[in-house]
Amino acid sequence: MKSKFKTAFAAAALSISAVSAHADNIVEIAAADDRFSTLVAAVTAAGLAETLSGPGPFTVYAPVNDAFAALPEGTVETLLKPENKGQLTNVLLYHVDDRKLMAGMIPAGSNYFKPILASERLCITAGSDGVKIADGTGEMANVVIADIKADNGVIHVIDKVLLPGKRPACH
Repeated sequence: MKSKFKTAFAAAALSISAVSAHADNIVEIAAADDRFSTLVAAVTAAGLAETLSGPGPFTVYAPVNDAFAALPEGTVETLLKPENKGQLTNVLLYHVDDRKLMAGMIPAGSNYFKPILASERLCITAGSDGVKIADGTGEMANVVIADIKADNGVIHVIDKVLLPGKRPACH
């Protein structure tokens, strides 16, 4: 009887450790957090959920809902329309790097980074006051939470939607 109990207990413990060792993918983490409901809606509308659920690795600079709300009135609604899927996809791919970049891997100072939207660049500045990202408008987003680990990469939470445009100054 004791050996059956020990075997069942060991199997249950193994099952629990296997579950706790599993980290969700980037889309699952974002979908489980209400602060990213607009981002998840946009990723779904652009048809990128399957890609960002894939093996990666990815680094996603994830804007919170308040960042989307700060865009000019009607911007999000316009981007979510089916006829604007290409533009929405470009904006979203501007938030993704095809490497797993933990905050500690970002070199000090200002450096260009190439997002998946290959024609564009981001200027990421790491310093004593944290990590900031300049986009194509020249405006800065702040990384407000770094290094949310996913099984296919990492999420850095930002307070501004990154928009493609001119190459940001990076010095």
